[in-house]
Formats: sequence, C-alpha cells, structure tokens
Amino acid sequence: MQHCDRTNEAAKIIVELSFIKKECFKGNVKMNLKSLPNFVLAPLVLSTCSVRSIPHAPRPFAKAVNVAPRRIGQSVICSRHFSKFDARRSENATQNEDHGSKSRRSNDPSIFAKMGESAATTFASIFVLGVGFAGAGYLYHKCYKMLVLRKMTRAFEPGDPVLELAAVGKDVPHSHPPGEEHWVRRPEQEHVDRIITGQEVGHYYLILGEKGSGKSSMLIEAMRKIDGDGVAMFEAHADPEIVRIRLGKALDYEFHEDYIGGYFSERGPRDMGALLDIERALNKLEKVAMNLFRVRRKPLVVIVNQMHLLRHDDDGRNLIELFQQRAEQWAAAGLVTMVFNSDDYWVYERLKQLSTRMEVLPVTDLPKQQAVQALQRYRMRYFGEKLSEEQLENVYDRVGGRLSFLNRVAKSHDMLATCESIKDTEKRWLLNQCWIMGSEMDDDVMDQQKWAAAAMVLAHALVEKEDDMANTYDPNQGHVLPSYPFHVAQEIMTRCDFIRDLDSLKLFTITSQADVRASSVPMHRAFREICSQPGFKQHLEDTIERIAAIESLGRTRELVAKDLVLGGQYDIAQERNKFTVNLQMPEEDEEKED
Repeated sequence: MQHCDRTNEAAKIIVELSFIKKECFKGNVKMNLKSLPNFVLAPLVLSTCSVRSIPHAPRPFAKAVNVAPRRIGQSVICSRHFSKFDARRSENATQNEDHGSKSRRSNDPSIFAKMGESAATTFASIFVLGVGFAGAGYLYHKCYKMLVLRKMTRAFEPGDPVLELAAVGKDVPHSHPPGEEHWVRRPEQEHVDRIITGQEVGHYYLILGEKGSGKSSMLIEAMRKIDGDGVAMFEAHADPEIVRIRLGKALDYEFHEDYIGGYFSERGPRDMGALLDIERALNKLEKVAMNLFRVRRKPLVVIVNQMHLLRHDDDGRNLIELFQQRAEQWAAAGLVTMVFNSDDYWVYERLKQLSTRMEVLPVTDLPKQQAVQALQRYRMRYFGEKLSEEQLENVYDRVGGRLSFLNRVAKSHDMLATCESIKDTEKRWLLNQCWIMGSEMDDDVMDQQKWAAAAMVLAHALVEKEDDMANTYDPNQGHVLPSYPFHVAQEIMTRCDFIRDLDSLKLFTITSQADVRASSVPMHRAFREICSQPGFKQHLEDTIERIAAIESLGRTRELVAKDLVLGGQYDIAQERNKFTVNLQMPEEDEEKED
C-alpha cells in the first residue's frame, strides 16, 4: 500500500515538471509561483540538473527529466531562465515582506493607546490596593472600637483591681468576718450603701466634711460589700493631665494612644488637651452605661475622690463643670450616678451654681457615744485592753469624735500623751500660718499680716462666743463647738476673701450649712490656749493699729516746697482771668575777700 501511494505521488510530480520544463524552454517564465503547491516547488529547483535524488522515482520519470550531455546549450538556457525566476521570486518575497511589515506597522496600536493602557493598568492596581487597605483599615477601626468598649465594660465587673488599691491605701482589710464593720457604723453608712449599690437613682451626690472624718472609708466599705460591681473610683489632682490618666486607669481606657490610625492624623491624641480627652472618655462611658443598663437595670457608679485637690482656677473650675454636666445628664437618664467627695466648701459653691439634681451628704465628727464605742473596740483589737469609762471620757474630751484622731490614739501606748501631741501639732500649724507681729511689724509684710490678723480676730471671736454659750458640751452628742454664720464671720474679719483660704488650710471649717467654726476639737483647744495668753488681746490690737497706720501712710501724699524752706516767698497776684505766682528769694550779702 505504501508503494502504491508513493507511485501516485511521483506521477503527479512528473506531470507538473513536464509542464514547467516546456514553459522554461519556451522562455515563458512569467508564472505565478504562489499558485504552485509546496511539494511541487521543492523538486522543481532540484530538477534543473537532475531528479535522480528523488527516491523511488519510476524510470519514465528519470528519462523525462534527464538532460543529455549533447544538449548543453539548452540546459544552460534552462538554467538561465531558472536564475531569472529565482531573482524575481526573491524580489517578490522582499516586496511581500515589506508589505507585511507595513501592514503590521499599520496594525500596531498608537502611543496614546499604549499610554491609556498603562494608565488603566496602574489605576486598576492602585484601586485594588486602595480597596484592600481601606477594607483592612475599616475592619481594624471597628475592631478597635469594639475592643475599647469591651475593656471599659470589664472595668465595672466585680473584683476590680482599683478597689484593691484603694482599699490598701485606706488601710481597709480585705477579709472581714461576716457582719463585722471595719470602723464604727456611721448613720450615713446605710445611705452610702444604697448609693453605691445603685438603689438611689435620679441624683448625684456631694459628700462634704472635714479631713479625717471617714468619708473615703465609708465609700470603700460600701464598695467592698459588693466587690466593686458596677463601681469605678479615682482620685482627683491639681493637674488635669493627672486626672486624665487616673480616669483612664479607672475606666481601663487608653484615650486612643494605642490606636494605629493616630499615626496618619495631623495631631496626636495627646495634643488636644486634658479636657478633650476626659470628654472622650465620658462619651465612651455613656455608651457602656447604656449597654449595661439593659442587663443590670440599675445605674453605674463613678466616684471622684478628693475633689478639693483641684485648683481653684479656670482649669479646675472647667473640669468641675465638665463633670457636673455629665452628672446632671446621667442622673436624669438613670445611667450613671456620680459621687463627688470633698473637704473644702468652695467645691460646693461651684457645684451649687448649676445644680438641679445634686444632693449634699454632710459628714461630721462622730457623736460621743459612737466615738467612745469605736475607741473601745479598736483598743481591744490593737492591744487587747479594755478601757474604763474615765479613760474613754478623757480621750474624747481632748480629740473629739474625729476618726483619724481616734485611730492614732487607739494605736498608741500612751493615749493621753498622744492627745496632747495632736493638740500641739494643730497649735503649731495655726501659729506658723497666722501669727501676728505686733506694732513692730515691717511694712513689707503688711499683706500677709492682714490675712493673719483676720484669722486671729475670728479665732478670738469664737473663743469669746464659747464663754457666752449656755451649753458647750452635751452628754449624748459631745462637744458643741461655737460657730458663726458665713456672712457674720466675714463681717468679723472685715474681709470676705480670706475665709475660703483658711478653710483650705484646715484652720477653720465651713460646714454644709455655711457655718464657720474651728476645724476640729484639738484646733479649738489651740484657739483657747492662744487667746488666753497674757497680753494677746493687746498684741492683736497693736497689730491691727500698725496695719492701719501703714495703710494710712500709703494713702497720704506730702508736698514739700523747697523754696520756702530756703527762705523764699511766693507772691501770688490775681488778675482779670488768671493768677500770677512770683518767687522772691532773700538777698544774700556776699563778702568778697581781697
């Protein structure tokens, strides 16, 4: 079968070559070689000399294409015709290549098309990257906000470490026997417990009282009973930046300082000021309170302790106003109950201006019966000693019902000596701040002596009022310290701007009822000792007179005419519309020496 196929193909080639050979001898080479198939063109080139190279070619085919040697001229002619044919063929191929290159160049895109394609590719790449980064950034932003709210929610869960630190700082034991109180149970403790547990809704509170009266201890004791569930507490400070940090620690809020997106903002999170950061923290707290209210059905509690540490300047007043605005809103909504704790009266004055839902909870010294019981109880705990009624009475007469003083006395071995030491400390503090200098006072210290003399005048007035009082000691309530209303105290001092500073220095106390008295029983005893010194009243009067004399000298202006001192004389004459003043000096007889 293969042999027959090859024979048929050879026959076809013989016919084609015979025709081409005739045309070559006739000189007709204007043939369209493109019309010939490839299997004909290849053998045609080889047939110019011989076709013996064709394998398995039949004999007639060899005779037909074989050129006899005696016909060399015709072969040459045939070869020449084939050389012309090859040249034209190469020329046509070159033309075809040129035409193809031109057509290819015409089909190539223009430079603008290439630029558009590059721009589209670049834009697509940037778009894909931008969408990827935007999606990742949005996801991170949402996750960060969710994490912030979750962390702040955990700050109000039971077992808050802030409560543990506050308890250690206030010397509160963490493990009490059931039903046992850390200190004496004050009448205000039950009310404070209801506030901290969230039972009191619709108000915010200011706990106002003297230093050492047990305000912070009551708050921490109430927190301990519920293990700090739903309560956050932090201490105020004079610097708003410190307040910001402490608030963030209590709420477990970082003020976006760990937020990666802050790197791409113009201003950092800490460049906005403390008040703006505190406002952001309170905004987050509001969201957390709304979420927890659906579960707890009672408000959260935020305690700001030692509010009096804030400076009485613009920054301090603005911070108090910020807290109060939030306290008013949250009290009306029942979301958060804010509790402010302060020793100084000026905080109450500031809050009073804008308050509608504020309640004041005054905390004073313990009554006599409770103070004696507390002293007996803790003396037994520290030393295992049971005191007699006389000993308890002597201690109370000297230090009163101030819890901080009772604690110091109960821990000491010699209680009466400790009582005298407390009184001497208060006395030295008063003299260091307010002692008067008498008639020999220098005029450079007049401003300070005005302040000291006003304090001593008020102390002397309180001691004198005690002598006029019918009852200064109640068998059940204990000491009844003399006091004056706030406006009367200002009238006695003849100044209205000193008394608040005296309250801040713990020399005098302005109560929640706006009464002015000594800051404690030991301080009032110091008043009595100072005012009973021989010559004190005259010394005070001399100081006041010296202050008046210095002020008088400051208000007096002297005019000295040196011409009159030298013997001159002024001649004043009045004319129609004016006065004429002439100076006449005495004539001097000068003797000239020869």
